[in-house]
Amino acid sequence: GESQPGDTPRSQWWRDAVVYQIYPRSFVDSDGNGVGDLRGIISKLDYLRWLGVDAIWISPFYPSPGADMGYDISDYTDVDPLFGDLQAFDDLVAAAHTRGLRVIVDIVANHTSDEHAWFVESRSAKTNAKRDWYWWRPARAGYQPGTPGAEPNNWASFFGGSAWSFDPETGEYYLHLFDRKQPDLNWENPEVRQALFEMMRWWKNRGVDGLRLDVINLVSKVPTLPGDDSGNGFKYYACGPRIHKYMAELRAGVAGSDTDFVLIGETPGVNPEQAVGFTDQQRGELDMIFAFQHVELGQENGKFDTRALLPGELADMLAYWQESLGDAGWIGLYLSNHDQPRQVSRFGDDSEQWRAHSAKTLALASMLQRGTAFVYQGEEIGMINANFASASELRDVESLNYLAQGGNLKGVQAAGRDNARTPMQWDSSPGAGFTAGTPWVAVPARGAHISVAEQRAAADSVLNFYRALVELRHREPAIGSGSYRRVATDTPAVYAYERELGEQRLRIIANLSDETAHTTLSDCESWQELLATEPIAKQNPLVLPPWSGVVLQRS
Repeated sequence: GESQPGDTPRSQWWRDAVVYQIYPRSFVDSDGNGVGDLRGIISKLDYLRWLGVDAIWISPFYPSPGADMGYDISDYTDVDPLFGDLQAFDDLVAAAHTRGLRVIVDIVANHTSDEHAWFVESRSAKTNAKRDWYWWRPARAGYQPGTPGAEPNNWASFFGGSAWSFDPETGEYYLHLFDRKQPDLNWENPEVRQALFEMMRWWKNRGVDGLRLDVINLVSKVPTLPGDDSGNGFKYYACGPRIHKYMAELRAGVAGSDTDFVLIGETPGVNPEQAVGFTDQQRGELDMIFAFQHVELGQENGKFDTRALLPGELADMLAYWQESLGDAGWIGLYLSNHDQPRQVSRFGDDSEQWRAHSAKTLALASMLQRGTAFVYQGEEIGMINANFASASELRDVESLNYLAQGGNLKGVQAAGRDNARTPMQWDSSPGAGFTAGTPWVAVPARGAHISVAEQRAAADSVLNFYRALVELRHREPAIGSGSYRRVATDTPAVYAYERELGEQRLRIIANLSDETAHTTLSDCESWQELLATEPIAKQNPLVLPPWSGVVLQRS
């Protein structure tokens, strides 16, 4: 695909960028009610500018009953009073732009809340004009509506149980791939797509610089909704038959000719080939996607059944994606977010001995790959899993459902979403500098000493290492625009790769284990060190201490 005459090439400010993800409920509480808010975010923009990030992505702050912590939206064009109001949002955008920070908002377009006006209308009568805005189906033939087995098909919800709920009002079932309070929108209906695109443009017109599109690859279902022999339905609604048509429509209908506006797709279950299909610049769909295979490593029979990773398992998966995407695809680089456990606890070692070392090394290994780097709040100081002692400390619907269905606390401690949602630790005061009140979810006793205040002053802290890493990404063009090539090493736990652009060649080497590693690499002596997690003697074989890494440049 050569670009056609008259095409405006899309801006690529995001290639060497670092995006900082904010979970507003847990970032900063400005009014003492124990819940983070938009004014709280404004108060920390100078910190983010100091850190050096280019953009912030804010998780949902819209009006919501809170069945899925705001990912169940009841009004797309307002702010939940919990977080502030539209004036606070406008002030946030203005304050961010003044500091050179772009603002990306999180749009959930696969489903709404069941309390959204559209669904309230849709469920009111079979003849309602918005009936077809959602997926309504009668009971399976031969079954009494509302009885076990009468669901229209055997698809399962991501949160457990059937993906169908019976609505006695009209005697039919509606589809919800997530919570029963999150009915799926019917993108087959062009009116639905137009309403969604209009809403997205409304945010763009308020000054937003891009959208992160929640589970966007699920919006095209096989229209006949066939039953699935595997029982989950995934193959009939993930990357469905019209997904590329819809994404091209979304790009044209929302971004239009604005080549600066970034579209980021969250795409569970995609493989590299599908990722290229969404992000190849010639296609005009998404700018990047989030892949999931690497964060699903070690999950045996579902999310909460976890095991320790084998040496080299993470490195091999990261390399597989990098190599498979080649020059055509583009991904967001991340090891954790609001839905994943803390990366130091998941992929590193959160013991006091190795926590800081592994936090730095994981960041080095991940953030210099080909893609746009994402930092989830708290990872830049190496926050760790909360180790919840009882179900009463949990807030997340997914974890609570799992426990209600007989799951054990150990799985939630390892993989539960609340781990990433505990308050951001700004200092070591009782409210962690997050709130003067009682936080909506407790600051964990374990790791409470980990804070921005403590680390900002310490030269060798995780925080200052992240700052140096962000600066390096911006400074070296090979990271934003160069090629990727994996380098073979003597030990599986060492992940090494090169980024090359023209004459410039960088080599990134990371020991992702708690054992010293020796690795023989060609001509190491002639390379100069650009950044290291700790002092590493330049010799061959290179001796890498446990959880350490280095960036070398060919001199």
